[in-house]
Amino acid sequence: MGNTDMRQLAVIEEVPFDELDGDTVAVDAHNWLYKYLTTTVKWTSSGKYTTEDGTEVANLIGVVQGLPKFFENDLTPVFVFDGPVTEHKAAEIEKRREEREKREEQLEQAREEGDEVEIARLDAHTQRLTDTIQETTRELFDLLDVPYIEAPAEGEAQAAHMNRTDAVDYCGTEDYDALLLGAPLTLRQLTSKGDPELMDFDATLEKHDITWEQLVDIGILCGTDFNEGISGVGPKTALKEVKEHGDIWAVLEARGEHIDKDVDIIRELFLNPNVTDDYEFDIEMDPDVEAAREYVVEEWKIHEEEVERGFERIEESVVQTGLDQWT
Repeated sequence: MGNTDMRQLAVIEEVPFDELDGDTVAVDAHNWLYKYLTTTVKWTSSGKYTTEDGTEVANLIGVVQGLPKFFENDLTPVFVFDGPVTEHKAAEIEKRREEREKREEQLEQAREEGDEVEIARLDAHTQRLTDTIQETTRELFDLLDVPYIEAPAEGEAQAAHMNRTDAVDYCGTEDYDALLLGAPLTLRQLTSKGDPELMDFDATLEKHDITWEQLVDIGILCGTDFNEGISGVGPKTALKEVKEHGDIWAVLEARGEHIDKDVDIIRELFLNPNVTDDYEFDIEMDPDVEAAREYVVEEWKIHEEEVERGFERIEESVVQTGLDQWT
């Protein structure tokens, strides 16, 4: 999920990694993995992550390049993988599938024309998290002893819930729907250079003098993965009208408009999502870097030069953080 309009209302500030030492973050695994997958595909020759039988495992390069950022800053990630697709998100998934198919057609045309720049761009945008990518990511996490759990539905909703229940210090995602899901503190830009951003839920409500329910109403009026928004209504207009009328139903009545889906159901998807407390994870990690390197390079034939620096950074972080159990 990801309503980028919410950035206009969210209270966000940069937070130095130094302030996160020893903390934990529940990371929306699909969101994090897709970022590194598309970046790898865009900037790396396909021959370096494609097996002899044509299986693409660019995710293995992405994971090895992405994990050091956590280890080097003593920030423990707990990756949360998506469960089954929420019924009400089916239309959004279908829309994304159609868009991907359109790009795949454009990709074939670019290949016929020999346009290497366009090929790289479109190839990155047609990536999807295949079963092999899902399985190999988990297997690599196992070897590096990186904790992860399986969500009953949306990984981002589960990560937000874990933050709300104090199971972790932060929720981690690039999306803004973590705000609508009530994650108290969300770390963004964990896949970018530099320090991350901290999005503060309570500070956002306080700044605009609204309730969680009203914040969700604003998001629905702007549009979410579960519904189309009201044409011409952005976050500032939605905020003004929700505060004026009280809630989304009063706004819709005053406007003489309607939402294309059941508002009660969409509200519940944010306020009471399908999450679980039935999970376990251990933050005392004991990564087997050599086994992980062998898995990536020997078993999956990833070119060593693509991952060697990442593995070196993981090993170096062991010394820097002084975690004696990482041997």
